[in-house]
Amino acid sequence: MTDPLNPIQPDETKYEPLTPADRPKSQWRRWHIPVLVFLAIASYLIVTKQNKVPYQTAEGAIFGTFYHLTYQSRDDLQAGVEAELLRVDSSLSMFNPSSIISRVNRDEDVEVDSLFRTVFTLAQQVSAATGGAFDITVAPLVNAWGFGFKNGALPDSAQVDSLRQLVGYQHIRLLDNNHIEKDIPGIVLDCSAVAKGFGVDVVANYLRRQGIENFMVEIGGEVVVSGVNPKGKPWRVGVNKAADDPTSTNQELATVLNLTDRAMATSGNYRNYYTTDDGRRVAHTIDPSSGYPVQHSLLSATVLAPTCAEADAFATSFMVMGIDSARTILTRHPELQVFFIYDSLGTNLTFSTIREES
Repeated sequence: MTDPLNPIQPDETKYEPLTPADRPKSQWRRWHIPVLVFLAIASYLIVTKQNKVPYQTAEGAIFGTFYHLTYQSRDDLQAGVEAELLRVDSSLSMFNPSSIISRVNRDEDVEVDSLFRTVFTLAQQVSAATGGAFDITVAPLVNAWGFGFKNGALPDSAQVDSLRQLVGYQHIRLLDNNHIEKDIPGIVLDCSAVAKGFGVDVVANYLRRQGIENFMVEIGGEVVVSGVNPKGKPWRVGVNKAADDPTSTNQELATVLNLTDRAMATSGNYRNYYTTDDGRRVAHTIDPSSGYPVQHSLLSATVLAPTCAEADAFATSFMVMGIDSARTILTRHPELQVFFIYDSLGTNLTFSTIREES
């Protein structure tokens, strides 16, 4: 019976407790476990796949020196690498009589290829940026001083003055029809101060096209590194001490750099030199403006740059200019980083702007 004084009565309906099967299932509870399992398996497979891809090494001779590779890949890419290096040799080697640069030097009617165009354009840009300290027309002077492909007696001042008339990057140009024009007959081009670095770039680009992310390419001391080494760390690249070492047997290091995704080149006068009968030391770096071997305190210039060809060209330029002028150039080119070794009153000191990877 309803109590008129209390119209709201307790609900007398009896409810049975819900069983687990009766409860509505949360969408998250329904799917989160399979999703987490899938993600865990996918991550494991990706990491396992990466860890199982081996690092390979390769080496060989090119450009009168040696190349060394370390790269992460299941495929053996050495044949492809050497094919790329031979392309560079066929375009830019002065020691290859059938190369494009040899034919240009013989004033033959030859159309230059894309490799030659790239290096020539870069060389002219670096020449302009350094006031001619870098100059691919310096070959006659290099040869006269005994460091090129011809050797003979040391030149006297009259011969130096005569050869200087054949030197000057402003006397050559690349035409739209891919021919080289020379203002002065007898000008000889020599890209050896940039060809090794460019060769490293060509190989590095080849590896990238094959999908390789982790590698180190080195040719005669010029280096490009990408990604990480076999230990999963930045690549460790050494810079030799600037000790007198004409036989290249002293491998004592001045520093070891931790690098990734960098290009590096080093130029120095502590190895490639000779001593005359009267005790004079003649360094291989020739100043294009004076025509004589350089004489200053800078012993070694290591350069990091966007490409190894740039690093190679600027390292040579800095060895011509000396440390003070080189530091002035650095203020105008923030893309460059350097490690210099120089002499100060008989003691070797260093100057560095390099930011290393942790």
